[in-house]
Amino acid sequence: MKARPTILDVAKKAGVSKSTVSLVLRGNDAVKETTRLAVRKAMADIGYVYNRSAATLRSSSSGLIGLVINDLRNPFFTQFATLLQMELARNGFATVLANSDEDPKLQTRMIASLVEHGVSGLIISPSYGDEENAVAVLRSANIPTIQTFRSLKSQGKSFPFMAPDYESGGRLAAEHLLEMGCKRIAFLGGLDGRPVTEERMSGYLAVLAEREMAPLALTGQGTRSFGKSLAAKLQAEHPDVDGVICFNDLVALGVLSACIELGVKVGSELRVVGFDDIEDCQDSYPSLSSVSCNIPDFASAAASQLLAWVNDGDAPRMTARSPVRLIERDSSGVRQTA
Repeated sequence: MKARPTILDVAKKAGVSKSTVSLVLRGNDAVKETTRLAVRKAMADIGYVYNRSAATLRSSSSGLIGLVINDLRNPFFTQFATLLQMELARNGFATVLANSDEDPKLQTRMIASLVEHGVSGLIISPSYGDEENAVAVLRSANIPTIQTFRSLKSQGKSFPFMAPDYESGGRLAAEHLLEMGCKRIAFLGGLDGRPVTEERMSGYLAVLAEREMAPLALTGQGTRSFGKSLAAKLQAEHPDVDGVICFNDLVALGVLSACIELGVKVGSELRVVGFDDIEDCQDSYPSLSSVSCNIPDFASAAASQLLAWVNDGDAPRMTARSPVRLIERDSSGVRQTA
């Protein structure tokens, strides 16, 4: 008896990927019309019939959760992914992890692949760009999806969004540096125009505006190498800066390492505050002050809300912000006690 044609047979006949065939079967409007026609013709040629009810059953009972992260090289996201996976495992779900590496087109393909493999829900820390295509895939999939840390812009349906209170974090950092006696505070790192950069910078800008102080923002990649280059730039072009708030801890750690080479005394001549409070902050020299996003609690909350949605149909509210706090260490100086 001849074997029944499969989705792989359709993909081979049409000359496309398995994920593309899956998108066509789900009626996703992100697929080009020429590709859609080719897939439909291949299905007709080989006699493939899509069993939609079986596909739905697989999706609802797979026990798999898809996790798409924008940059697993960053220890902040690695910690989140690890803690989330452990929390999901404690509740009987396995995690399928994908790293988009800040590539929006790769992100869309990975989301489509996870959907095709029948994940019961998705948690995404999205890469910026190609938003409409990513949202189209998610809309077509119609499974519980939560965005974390960043949010995809869309003209149509959106998805619940969870993030730390970045604005409060920037405010805490700026107020702390002012209390430590800083007269000129700069914000370092984060790409221009990115919502996450604007949010992390907003509290800093508000505090300076309240005190009628001029801001200084030197934006760019959120990496150690960029932070290292900024330390030299500050010394050469902005020698009056005596305090910095960094977009993330990687930028701040780059500043610290460069200051040692430049002979700048961190904690007195230059006070430094990072953002995220990754584990390296405790072990750097000097130890790095940072805005903590309390990732263990955040990961637990994200898992809890997604599972309530998957298991009980209890969708979370559209926007949720979690509290942050400032962890003071040596890089921003030691408070004088009375």
